[in-house]
Amino acid sequence: MTRPFKVLGIQQVAIGGLDKLRLKKLWVDLFGLQVTGTFRSERENVDEDICTLGAGPFKVEVDLMQPLDPDKKPAVHATPLNHIGLWIDDLPRAVEWLSGQGLRFAPGGIRRGASGFDICFVHPKGNEESPLGGEGVLIELVQAPPEVVRAFALLEQGR
Repeated sequence: MTRPFKVLGIQQVAIGGLDKLRLKKLWVDLFGLQVTGTFRSERENVDEDICTLGAGPFKVEVDLMQPLDPDKKPAVHATPLNHIGLWIDDLPRAVEWLSGQGLRFAPGGIRRGASGFDICFVHPKGNEESPLGGEGVLIELVQAPPEVVRAFALLEQGR
């Protein structure tokens, strides 16, 4: 089985809680991550601070999320480790191939994410139609920009 795409590395880790200020106290004030942006979406029921650690193409995003309404879905705070994001070198090909392998995707398809990259989500659970899922974990697949694809290719080549 030849996979027509590569998972390059971790793009992000998303952490949810009822109070984003408490998350910032730990991740920004104590650990020293930098807030590089914010994202708010009624549709996704989220108010988040986008933080980073590392540098260049190996920078990892840490999203600190709180729900706009704790009683609505999606409940970004219900699982403190909300999701993990993976850099993908060719997202459309990955989605096509993974779907053909029986992987279930969450509704919404490929779309622009909070950080400006194209994204989609692997559903945490499979179903009858698509029996494979994230085994309880929500996984975000993120289209890597060209500079990240190049940096990982050079790393793979030992340069």
